[in-house]
Amino acid sequence: MSTTTASGDRAPSFHFDTPTLDRESAALLHSISEHGGYAYVSMAALAAGGDIRAAEAACEMAWEQLHSGPWHSVLPVWRDAYSMACLYVARHHSGNGEFREALRVLDLGIIMGGALLRKDLDSAVAKVSEQSRRSVRVSELGDSGRRLVDRDFNVTEVLQLLPMKSLSSTLVIKKSALSLDKFLKDHYLSRSPVIISDCMAHWPASAKWNDEDYLLRVAGDRTVPVEVGKNYLCAEWKQELITFSEFIQRIKSGACSPGGPTYLAQHPLFDQINELRKDIFIPDYCFAGGGELRSLNAWFGPAGTVTPLHHDPHHNILAQVVGKKYIRLYSSSLSEELSPHSGTMLSNSSQVDLDDLDERKFPKVQELEFVDCILEEGEMLYIPPKWWHYVRSLTTSFSVSFWWSEGDTSDAS
Repeated sequence: MSTTTASGDRAPSFHFDTPTLDRESAALLHSISEHGGYAYVSMAALAAGGDIRAAEAACEMAWEQLHSGPWHSVLPVWRDAYSMACLYVARHHSGNGEFREALRVLDLGIIMGGALLRKDLDSAVAKVSEQSRRSVRVSELGDSGRRLVDRDFNVTEVLQLLPMKSLSSTLVIKKSALSLDKFLKDHYLSRSPVIISDCMAHWPASAKWNDEDYLLRVAGDRTVPVEVGKNYLCAEWKQELITFSEFIQRIKSGACSPGGPTYLAQHPLFDQINELRKDIFIPDYCFAGGGELRSLNAWFGPAGTVTPLHHDPHHNILAQVVGKKYIRLYSSSLSEELSPHSGTMLSNSSQVDLDDLDERKFPKVQELEFVDCILEEGEMLYIPPKWWHYVRSLTTSFSVSFWWSEGDTSDAS
């Protein structure tokens, strides 16, 4: 809906600048034409002049190219072409005062687009978000203080949901306010897991992220990718793009698809939503060994979400901001016994389903040594490289993972 003044006159249309697009559009269109995108170039030229139908057509053409094969085989120029078209479409919607639709399109450009126009997309999101908040009625903001997690936690009830032998053997060692020197000597160098408590109280997220209304205020209109299904190893598993507010509503209502719960998993949310990035700090532990931060991801979902047994290539700090998680870890030396999937795509995932263990197929798994824990709010868990881990949310849970590499390792792919 277009904005109007108190006297009924139409207010000046909102506009955001795109300096990178203005500077690079000619070269980008030339590159697109060299890859056969003549129809796209024609539509983009019309879109630059304000033709919304041409902008939407260009967006659709680029979208088709993004889905023409495996993601890794998509030409980077088509990702940039998609970003360009999203900027044109979003410019039209924001000019008409349709700020939520503009944000949706800009988020698609950030999630699916290339790096060339990322600064323009981020700048546009900031300006459109500010304008959108100004247009929201006070009644739409909701009551302050609605908490995502506030119910009592019944350990006996939870134990019935966990894999066999959970919390009955060796627990992950827990240390309070562990110094960087002690972390380096006692855990980083020896590749030994540890829970670190009393280390996140200074994070704004510790006070803010359990407030449903805060999350809706800073991120409610943003579009995010979510996983739907038991886990990524199941045939019914799929991905969707929904607004953050719709995602929170699914969590609060307990609604899920017939295939399983909805989970925002391993998504670079903090690159996308700067307000949430300001709420956290990179732990000093992530610079142990002279390494370099590789990825910073969000894990947000209802009770019952599961990440199946797998390992990751880097050092990992998993910070539990809201709720509780059960985590089981097996040493990297047990890789053969945990039967990784064959093939490169799932070679870091085990064929062993701890929630439904096939003891005839994997008769020795029950005898393998492991450590486990319930990771509480305000705690961090260090997971060494190649250590196998299984994760289950015991309540609604919001976690942050920090991956970092050692100083002498090459860039991650």
